[in-house]
Amino acid sequence: MLARKEVSAREVLGAHLDRIEDVEGRIRAFTEVLRDRAAVDAAASDARRARGESLGPLDGIPVTVKECFDIAGRATTLGLPSWRGRTARADATMVIALRRAGAVVLGRTNLSQTMLFVEARNPNFGQTANPWSLSHTPGGSSGGEAAAIASGMSPLGIGTDIGGSIRTPAHFCGIAGLKPTLDRLPMRGYRSVNGGQEAVRAMGGPLARTVGDLSLFFRSIDPRRSSELDPRVPPFAWEGPEAVQVERLRLGVYADDGMLPASAAIARAVERAARALRDRGCEVRPFRPPGVRDLLAAYLGALSADGGAGIVAALVGGPVDPSLVDLRRVATTPASLRRVGAMTARATGQSSLALLLDSVGEKSVDELWRLTDRLRHYTTTFLEAMDRDGIDALVCPAYATPALPHGGSKGFTLASSYSMVFNVTQFPAGVVPVTRVRAAEAARATTNRDRLFVQAARVDAASVGLPVGVQVVGRPWKDDAVLALMAAIESDLSSDESYPQTPVEPVIDRA
Repeated sequence: MLARKEVSAREVLGAHLDRIEDVEGRIRAFTEVLRDRAAVDAAASDARRARGESLGPLDGIPVTVKECFDIAGRATTLGLPSWRGRTARADATMVIALRRAGAVVLGRTNLSQTMLFVEARNPNFGQTANPWSLSHTPGGSSGGEAAAIASGMSPLGIGTDIGGSIRTPAHFCGIAGLKPTLDRLPMRGYRSVNGGQEAVRAMGGPLARTVGDLSLFFRSIDPRRSSELDPRVPPFAWEGPEAVQVERLRLGVYADDGMLPASAAIARAVERAARALRDRGCEVRPFRPPGVRDLLAAYLGALSADGGAGIVAALVGGPVDPSLVDLRRVATTPASLRRVGAMTARATGQSSLALLLDSVGEKSVDELWRLTDRLRHYTTTFLEAMDRDGIDALVCPAYATPALPHGGSKGFTLASSYSMVFNVTQFPAGVVPVTRVRAAEAARATTNRDRLFVQAARVDAASVGLPVGVQVVGRPWKDDAVLALMAAIESDLSSDESYPQTPVEPVIDRA
């Protein structure tokens, strides 16, 4: 509409500000709305178009960014009271890239305190609700982005992902999101509590209501200019999904990674997406990801190798979210006590707790190097497994359950296993909405006493009507194939009666 001059950038901005006025009080997705700067940028976009100029497809489009990205003159806090005085001197490279593309940065969005749990809640900015059900979380840590987009307050947002933090909120909120191949996008000016931790690195990526809008974002960001901003970004031209021959791709499919079987609605969504791709000509076969349980032990061990020092320092001087209390306690518990705790947990049928206790805690340099070597070797192992089965891409869950009730992330870390695997391998991985939970799918039958399974059953029982997405994963640098498969799923399933249509009007409970 902007390109056809049917609307002005100022009118588009005004429409989104009006929507924020209408629904933000119920959702609380924003940490701040940058009205004044956004108005200036929208007017500049209109002036360019009046001269017959344009900076590209994003020129004049409102965009939101997660609060972990620096904006000059504003504090980047990660929801930490102790970081309220950390004022940024310059924009993050992602923000610079967006503004160079003509985007109007509308505001910053909420996240989990420290960005280390699957909700969007912290003492600085409060709790963000899922517009599909205000009693549920939109996920995390990029939950504010997903909630803003699903409710129509933002058309496009940028989150980050180190354990599913783009993909889980997209799945919980019924929208699309992509964690691209590592270093595809610039990340200077992104903040975390574990700066310098390189065993598993975070990656930024877009969230939007349609796969086409994700593709539009990548068309708008110039890799060569991004490489100038952040030398880790390779200056290679973006290859769009249009040229991908989806019908020639061979797909692996699974709904159980060996850690926690996905909810019935998610398993149905995976099968529905796989059937649609099979009907297009794709060869579809079962796949079993190798050694997920051992991988999670290495993942958690590497991320906690400082013994929780980064988290403890960041949490000093202010309230601590309940979801972080146990994590901080376990990470700082002496190894001897953790070993005893792990033995007790195994003896009482709590194998997931035993895995956590065995994995987390301070490591020597030698131990960290060996863990990092295991993580790097796993990428090769995974690719070899795909090679043996002749697989180009995967369709699987993004998370073990639908959206969690508020507070539900406490003690539920391992439900993120479906996403964490691809933070280790750094494969491109995206989420596309497929369906909503049916009443008959709200009961999870299990005799397993492990608290991970017990908690999953509680989550499922409260999930009727919530959106469900599937994860599409490609080989390294095959982001175009991932987007092409996501677009095919969206095209074929968006007319289904149960497809999650957005923007959605916020409600207390959609069941």
